Formats: sequence, structure tokens, C-alpha cells
Amino acid sequence: MRLSKMYLRTLREVPSEAEIPSHILLLRAGMIRKLVSGVYGFMPLGYRSLRKIEQIVREEMDKKGAQEILMSAIQPAELWEESGRWAAFGPEMFRLKDRNERQFCLGPTHEEIFTDIVRSEISSYRQLPLNLYQIQTKYRDEKRPRFGLMRSREFIMKDSYSFDRDWEGLDKSYDDMYDAYTKIFTRCGLTFRAVEADTGAMGGSNSHEFCALSEVGESEIAYCEACQMAATIERAPCVDEKAPQEAELPLEEVMTPGTKSIAEVVDFLKIPVTKTIKALLFQVYNQDYKYVAAFVRGDRELNMTKLINILKIAEHEIEFADEEQMHKETGCVGGFTGPIGLHDCKIVVDTELVEAKNLCAGACKADHHLINVNYGRDYKGDIVTDLKLLKEGEPCPVCGAPVKITRGIEVGQVFKLGTKYSEAMNAYYKDENMKDHIMVMGCYGVGVSRTLAAIVEQHHDENGIIWPMPVAPYHVVVTIVNTNNEEQISLAEELYQELQRAGVEVLLDDRKERPGVKFKDADLLGIPVRITVGKQATDRIVEWKLRECSDSVNMNATEALEKTVVLVNQKK
Repeated sequence: MRLSKMYLRTLREVPSEAEIPSHILLLRAGMIRKLVSGVYGFMPLGYRSLRKIEQIVREEMDKKGAQEILMSAIQPAELWEESGRWAAFGPEMFRLKDRNERQFCLGPTHEEIFTDIVRSEISSYRQLPLNLYQIQTKYRDEKRPRFGLMRSREFIMKDSYSFDRDWEGLDKSYDDMYDAYTKIFTRCGLTFRAVEADTGAMGGSNSHEFCALSEVGESEIAYCEACQMAATIERAPCVDEKAPQEAELPLEEVMTPGTKSIAEVVDFLKIPVTKTIKALLFQVYNQDYKYVAAFVRGDRELNMTKLINILKIAEHEIEFADEEQMHKETGCVGGFTGPIGLHDCKIVVDTELVEAKNLCAGACKADHHLINVNYGRDYKGDIVTDLKLLKEGEPCPVCGAPVKITRGIEVGQVFKLGTKYSEAMNAYYKDENMKDHIMVMGCYGVGVSRTLAAIVEQHHDENGIIWPMPVAPYHVVVTIVNTNNEEQISLAEELYQELQRAGVEVLLDDRKERPGVKFKDADLLGIPVRITVGKQATDRIVEWKLRECSDSVNMNATEALEKTVVLVNQKK
């Protein structure tokens, strides 16, 4: 492709709305363009890289026997109502009505659609196992779209769904997809970890999240170098700190004026923070109870995902309570709430508090706390569970070694759905004795457009993108220093044609621009190899440079051609 003919507009200035490198560079390189907040289009170079990622996904999925189809993004509400997710999915779902007032959504995911297809057309055990996938646009009405392709309202995803006869079959399908994803992200040039993850709105029993390691990632990952444990923070269990043995002392109420925070209580009473109980108050919706009080040790942070999971509610069905209104109905007092004296609310207690002795908690009375509070004797929880957020340096839940925390970009996730959807939607098959059995399902997603952004996050420098060869929009750029020089044009044209004949994807920068502009653009666009044809063209000497390296080498044009072809074939 000749750059003089390409639809390309690079930007010298950093776009005001862009905060992270991938967003900045993809906009500056003219690879994506914003339509409205959270909605982006792909320009020629960006679309080429996107399609290369899609092709890598297709190749690895096909190797595992998965079959590609394409479903509509518009989905009827009836199928979601059948699975129970029409109300449960929440405000992230784009909902619409047709002219006949029939309800639809723009698909955020496709479990219901694929289950409906398979239950209608698969009836025999001989037709299983089956894995169907698609690469398609998805829609989620993000409350706060940000970071370009990382958190957008419209995105491209590969989603696939496996259907098996039994749980053993699901295990095999899951392992196949895990292996395929490992190969996909390796081929894309990503440094990543596969970690245990929360199943979230998809449901099911087990899940692994594939995270591209990055400081700007929204996923926090806990990992152990001693035993290879790895999990998202939401999923990671915590080890209770062993409480010291001591006798239970008499419960006592003390005046603590103005001490609404744990820090203020600790300072006022001169006690360790580990001797305090922290209260967090919530209102829930669509349940047979209205309020929840969650209690953890004063130095701990509440893991909201663990709380939501134990309550079996959706994320949008819980929010921090209006303390004044909750006080009228439950007896809580903002800043002075404890587990004693509450009524008409569900009490959830962290496991660490059960064995701990003689703690300090709010007295549900303004400016007062209780000391020597003990579980069992003074209060009990409706639910006792691990509510804590795992922190760096705390014991690994598997081996006890100190855990480390890093950040990652979720680029893929695999789920063991089990029978969640097949039971709700009556997806059965008949065995060899004509007896009905429920299908066992898995689902597997790759964020294709997010993977594009993750690659840029991991592969860039101060000058621009550094594309790995397999996903680069073009492998090589041949740059003509002086487009008025016939010898330079002739040699550049020769290299351009020979590279094309060798199957190398090549750009010819034949624009009538200053050399500095061309070099800046080449670095910004991140093309892996640059061959510069300049003053030594008469002697057939060119400058050969890898984008990932700062140094360039002068060499004979024929040698540069041969070296480039070998390199591209090795790495693409």
C-alpha cells in the first residue's frame, strides 16, 4: 500500500480525553476514531490489526474443533426472561422496543441465543460434544466509559459456548479452551496470567480470567511465587489471622464523643486497630429484606464481590444505605453502628471475628461504643463468611507464603456454566436408551478489541506503538527520503515490489513530506521493520531498522530484502 493513497491522519498532539497509552497512541496513529463516549470506529490500519487478532482467534478455535457462526446482536426479551436474566443483568443492558412494543436488547453476551439454537436442533448424544463460536459486536451501557477500547459501550468479542453430555465432557471442553486461549494471547505477543476469577453475571461454578499484565489494568491479581496460586482479588480467599487466646471480659459501654471512624476510635481508646469491628451498611433491592450490615475487623477492607455472591444478588441490586433512613428502620447509628442492637436487617459477619475476643464495636448509640464484644455471647450473624479483601504480603490461602499483587487487563475469560442455562431453558438430549439428560455448558470470551488495546499497552515507547509482527497492520515500511530523486524512487519501488512478491505486507511511504515527518509517523504507527532509501541509493545501500531497537544498520538493498523476508516469516 502506498501511503500517498492511504486514508491516514496522524495527530501530533495528545487528545484531551485520552488518559492511558493505548488510547492516546491509537488515536494519534489514526487507528481508531471516537464517535461518542465509549463508541469507536476502526480506521484502515487499526482495522487491519484487529482482523489479524480475529484470525489468530479463528485459527486456534478451529484447531479445537469449534465451529464459527454469526448471530444477531438484537435479541428478544423472551429468551432472557426464560433464563431469568432480563431483570438481573441490570442497567448495563441496552433495551429497546420495536414498533409493535415488543422488547429487545442489544446483546451484551449470547448464552440465551446459543442455548436456544442448540435445544431446538440438537437432540441426540451422538451430536455432542459441540462448541459454537462467533466474533461479533457486543453492547454494554457502561456507566462511565473510559480508557478508549478498554471500557467501551460497543466492543468486539469472540464468544463461544460448549455443550457436553456430562461434567467430565465439560472439563475437557474447558481445558481445550484454556489451552486455545493460552496460544491466542501468546501469539498476540502478550505477557499474561490466567487466574481464578469470579463468575459474575454469567454464573456457573468455575472461571479463569486471562489478564494481560499492565499498570493501567482494572483487574487486581493476587499471586504466589511459592505455589503458583493466582486469582483476581475478588475471587481470592483470605486466611484468618489467628486470634490470641484470652478470657472473655464483661461487655461494657463507653462514651466516645465524635469518634465516627476506626482511626478516631483507636486513637481515643488507645487500643490496637485489630481490636475493632468495622460496620458497612447497605440497602438491597428485589429481596425479602431491605438492609444489610456487614462487619469486618477494623483494619480490613470489605470485598464487595464476596458480599454480593454470598447474598446471591446482582451488583446493581445493592448500594450504600442512607444511614438516616436505615436508622429509623433498624436502629443503626451512622459512625457508631455495631452488631448488637440492630433489628430488621441481615447481619453478615466475617469469619475472622468469630474467634477474636474482646473487640470494640459501635453501640448503635451516638457517641458511644461497646468494648469486650464477643461473637456468640453478645451477637450472632445471619451469615458468617469470608468478607475480606486480600492484601499484598498476607498469607497465601494455599501455602501460606506472602502473596503479591499486580494489575492486569482482562482480555479473556472461560466459565464452567454447568446447567444454569440448560436447566432454565430446557436444553436436553437423549442418550442411547432414549432417556433425557440435561446438557452441561461452558462459555468462553475473548475481548478482541480490548486485546488490541492491551497489546499497545505492553508494546510502546515514548515515540509510539511497537507492534509484534503477528498483529502489525503491515510488516515493513519502505521510506523514500527524497521523492524528487529518481534513483531513490526506483530502488524503493524495487524493494516494494519484491517484498510484496515474497508475501510481505509492506507500506511505501512515497508522500511528499519532510523525512522527519515520515520517520515520526513510522515510529508512531509502530511498523516492525523500516527500510529507508536515501542518499546512498546510487550504491544500493539502505538503512535497515527494527522498530523495537534504537539503532539502525546500513546494508545492501538485496541483503536488506532477504533479511526482512526471513525475519517476517519467522515471526508472523
